[in-house]
Amino acid sequence: MSMDLDTPVYMTGMQQEAAPIATILCCNCGAPIDGTTSAGALCQDCVRLTVDVSQGIQREATLHTCRDCERWLQPPNSWVVANPESKELLAICLRKLTGLNKVRIIDASFIWTEPHSRRVKVKITIQQEAFEGTIVQQTFEVEYVVANQQCTDCAKSYTHHSWRASLQVRQKVPHKRTFLYLEQLILKNGVHKDTLNIKEAKNGIDFYFAHRNQAEKMLDFLCSVAPCKYVKSSELISEDIHTAKKSYKFSFSVEIVPLCRDDIVALPIKLARQLGNISPLTICHRVGTAVNLMDPQTLQTAELPTGTYWRSPFKSLADVTELKEFIIMDIELVGKSNGRYHLAEATVARASDLGSNDTTYFTRTHLGGVLHVGDSCLGYHLTDTNFNDPNFDAIESSNQYKDQIPDVVLIKKNYARKKKPKNRAWRLRRMAREHEEEALAAASGAAQSRKQEQEQARLEADFEMFLRDVEEDQELRGTLDLYKNRNRPQKPGGDEMDEDSDSDDEVPKINMDELLDDFDELNMNEQ
Repeated sequence: MSMDLDTPVYMTGMQQEAAPIATILCCNCGAPIDGTTSAGALCQDCVRLTVDVSQGIQREATLHTCRDCERWLQPPNSWVVANPESKELLAICLRKLTGLNKVRIIDASFIWTEPHSRRVKVKITIQQEAFEGTIVQQTFEVEYVVANQQCTDCAKSYTHHSWRASLQVRQKVPHKRTFLYLEQLILKNGVHKDTLNIKEAKNGIDFYFAHRNQAEKMLDFLCSVAPCKYVKSSELISEDIHTAKKSYKFSFSVEIVPLCRDDIVALPIKLARQLGNISPLTICHRVGTAVNLMDPQTLQTAELPTGTYWRSPFKSLADVTELKEFIIMDIELVGKSNGRYHLAEATVARASDLGSNDTTYFTRTHLGGVLHVGDSCLGYHLTDTNFNDPNFDAIESSNQYKDQIPDVVLIKKNYARKKKPKNRAWRLRRMAREHEEEALAAASGAAQSRKQEQEQARLEADFEMFLRDVEEDQELRGTLDLYKNRNRPQKPGGDEMDEDSDSDDEVPKINMDELLDDFDELNMNEQ
């Protein structure tokens, strides 16, 4: 049967579905492709090779960091803390690129570069629809140049009127043990991060802040951990008479109660009766938001609130710098205990009197659980000491209390140590501060140099005393963060020296499980 070519042909629905798909050749590589697609005359492989979906996105940019505080500039004008190769820094890098908001980001990661190269490389994977129904995925690299730029806060620290609020903390005692403990609490809670500068003063520390609320935050923290009082003051810096705007500097003067742990305290007799009729001659065994006192002869305790103290302030009768060494000749428990301390009757002799005379002293002590015959301990020798204290004079002239004054008041056990401080397996963090002696370095001279050496020796002695308190008191150690010391000397084989090899057996040892990883290593892990 013949059919005319001009005669139209009608096909059924089944015949239409079976009609062959139009196939064309790729104009680039000649591969057969579907001609009905909107990708034109290009196959999928040629589309990926010829179409650049990352066109218009920056391949080079600049990152600004502050050399002093090590923060990064986040446009338009905010400075944020970001560790190298962190998600915070990656977000800053992506925000720096123009045109990136027009595509879909699939993945982004850092490419390792040398730390000294001042370069940051990021590999970014994006997707975009090149033609209708055709999605192209592409990966490219962006290189950032790290440039130094001083942030606004650091710029203020080098100019006049750099700070807006200052916090002056003082305690009138002859040692720095309280401030060393406060330093550790501040570092543990991170309340020093907003400070512009920390300066060492004669009887305390000065903190400087850029805003008033930052100083008030530090003030609230100090009042929550130490018994203190404070005074606020303000100073007018400038005033705009047209807009009535004024600029002030705020100062907070904080004074800590001058009573420290292990001090012996002579209370006013009237105050002692108000505190549960405790003996006026007590020792300070703990300092928190209030001062905790204890009678070493009866184990009776009392709490001296901060407000009560400042209504009628007084000083300690003697502090730790006046402790004397005694040897336990005989000791016997009397059975009374309050959980931590055990009451005992002891016969002691001064360590300096051994071999020269046989003078001994009888006393009651709260250290019955830790002292044994032959042990060395530290205490206050009241018999041969003259105190210029009106409260102690009132106790001596009182018929009720003059017979209760002991010859010796024992404070703590003394551990035999080497003259040179031992190499400890742990260490503490320290705050970066500016000493007043550094500011006076321009005043050269033999007298000034000698004064600085004496001050440095006193600070080292106070720090060594604090480290010994940390070793000997487990309760105190539980409130601090102790870190492993990775800078200890090593044996010839490469192993770290055992702490027992260079220290006395009697000195309390700190369990290595109580120590945190070294803070330098923690910073590297965070980075």
